[in-house]
Amino acid sequence: MAMGLSGGGGRRRGRGRAGAPMSEINVTPLVDVMLVLLIIFMVTAPLLKAAVPVELPDSRAKAMSEEAEQVTITIQTDGTVFLEKDALAPGELADRLSGIPDTPDGKKPLVTLRADKALDYGKVMEVMGELNRAGFNSISLVTGVSGGSGA
Repeated sequence: MAMGLSGGGGRRRGRGRAGAPMSEINVTPLVDVMLVLLIIFMVTAPLLKAAVPVELPDSRAKAMSEEAEQVTITIQTDGTVFLEKDALAPGELADRLSGIPDTPDGKKPLVTLRADKALDYGKVMEVMGELNRAGFNSISLVTGVSGGSGA
């Protein structure tokens, strides 16, 4: 026995009858939910990158765009230096910086420097000197967002 798929004969199903089940899936709510999830992940992804907790100083400077090839260096209040998530021993920073490969265009990657606001200025300058000696001349200083209007 063969089934007729042309829909020409017999009882009609679909929109022709009142109360008949709709045979189409409405994808609009699915797309809306997916776009909201995409926005949430886009906003939270940069916040998840920095795993070393530090108290950043506030600034009213405009946020910079994030580059794919960048190195994050963090200095905690006690002076501990982290390269990405790895704690470094004193004097180890220069060796680890020399092992970082250049970008495809032959330049050194961008360095984002995160330093605790209670840290001594001399320690920050010491790390920046090591970065400069290793050839990293593009350094971004990361700050927190200032909430006040300021004077």
